[in-house]
Amino acid sequence: MSDAETLSVYAAKAAEYAKLTSGEEASPSLLRFISELPEGGRTLDLGCGPGFAAGAMAAAGMEAHAWDPVPEMVAMAAARPGVIAREAVYADLTEVAAYDGIWCNFSMLHTPLTDWPGQFGAIARALKPGGLLHFGTKLGVGEKRDSIGRLYSYMTESALADLLGQTGFTIDYTRTGEEAGLSGEIAPFIVLQARTDG
Repeated sequence: MSDAETLSVYAAKAAEYAKLTSGEEASPSLLRFISELPEGGRTLDLGCGPGFAAGAMAAAGMEAHAWDPVPEMVAMAAARPGVIAREAVYADLTEVAAYDGIWCNFSMLHTPLTDWPGQFGAIARALKPGGLLHFGTKLGVGEKRDSIGRLYSYMTESALADLLGQTGFTIDYTRTGEEAGLSGEIAPFIVLQARTDG
């Protein structure tokens, strides 16, 4: 994520966003993700925001890394016990077979759709064989800004499934619904978990 307007919104609203996501460390999707990983595994919370997911992974005994391009978010993630946080973007993910699991929850949607195939490819390479990806995004078509100025990229469920298949993933869990985010707008979403081949 490198869109300047989106980054400035998150920097200005970091505390508000942290309050909005408070309690998410007990979400069913996160608990499922953690339960599917090996004990003491190495994980990456990619686009971590305030770091609730990385914090839960660290509390579960994992080597939890957290990346975000917004310094205010990195500081909050770093304050969580056991979390190794750094300021980084998707383009920094160049490791190979380094993680047992990667949590990518509503962060790729702030990057252009043309970048998604390469970003999923980088995630697949960074995961160990059979590694687990959690992915959350809003459903729709095209790109636009929301009412508070953030860039959003949308994809349909079928197009997303096709892209994941093309980049080496097999989906084993999906959940769809609707919810309001930081802007207050209600939008349809999907969360899924998928494994790399191997």
